[in-house]
Amino acid sequence: MADLAATVADIAARLAQASARGRVADYIPELGRVSADHFGIAVVTAAGEEVVAGDGDMAFSIQSISKVFALVEALCRHGDAVWDRVGREPSGSAFNSIIQLELEQGRPRNPFINAGAIAVSDLIAAGDASSAIAAILARIRRLAGDVSIDVDTAVAWSESQTGYRNAALANYMRSFGTIAGPVDATLSVYFQQCAIAMSCRQLARAGRFLMAGGMLDGAAIISPERARRINALMLTCGHYDASGDFAFRVGLPAKSGVGGGILAVAPGRASIAVWSPGLSPQGNSLLGTQALEELAHAMGWSVFNPEL
Repeated sequence: MADLAATVADIAARLAQASARGRVADYIPELGRVSADHFGIAVVTAAGEEVVAGDGDMAFSIQSISKVFALVEALCRHGDAVWDRVGREPSGSAFNSIIQLELEQGRPRNPFINAGAIAVSDLIAAGDASSAIAAILARIRRLAGDVSIDVDTAVAWSESQTGYRNAALANYMRSFGTIAGPVDATLSVYFQQCAIAMSCRQLARAGRFLMAGGMLDGAAIISPERARRINALMLTCGHYDASGDFAFRVGLPAKSGVGGGILAVAPGRASIAVWSPGLSPQGNSLLGTQALEELAHAMGWSVFNPEL
């Protein structure tokens, strides 16, 4: 097996110089101001080793990666009743598709597309946006072991002023009863959770419990069965309509965000975070995906590897 530190350093050095970097998410004005030149990576192993390279300690907007932590919060509060609101199937459509939502009577395919995450936000909010975002933040801070993690208010404001498609999705679901509370409160939670800023190091630390069967520092965050199921959803739904290609190339449960971050999990081995703001046409980090493909191959970490 390859040396982890040397492998990470090599990947970071080469991808920092890559010419094809994708396009930043300029439809959100604050994200459009971020340079595509950044690349960061962090790996936290089951043994507690941390390997960080490139811009791995620079904070960025985690965007849809927050949907993993919001789902955990909702499951801890409501249990399997969450699945009455959202499904568990890959979307096969764009992350903000309203056509699919119409065809399926207002029930989102999974909690990682925008409509599904908005429905999960509604479950957490219960009409109280301030308490809900405080709970999501508290959970992330605990998982990462870092109380400094917070919402980037400029990004949250930028999203709230331009998120017309998300508002349409929320109001459409409200007409079906998929969203029960005030739409404004639900959208406030959604926009703020997406605007949480973290570094790769912080994000990799926050993902440790999914690597370790729901455990963190000897305490159960969620049950092993629930951790397994969240990992399964990340593998099948975590990259929108490119989830199948990501599973084919990388073979790890992972969740992307249009801020250019990806959180990936090698069960029993490592929690990994990468960040490069340039995106593929499907909204996933172009270089981040490449980095994870190279790392998983070098370390033998694909879940389809019989030795994992």
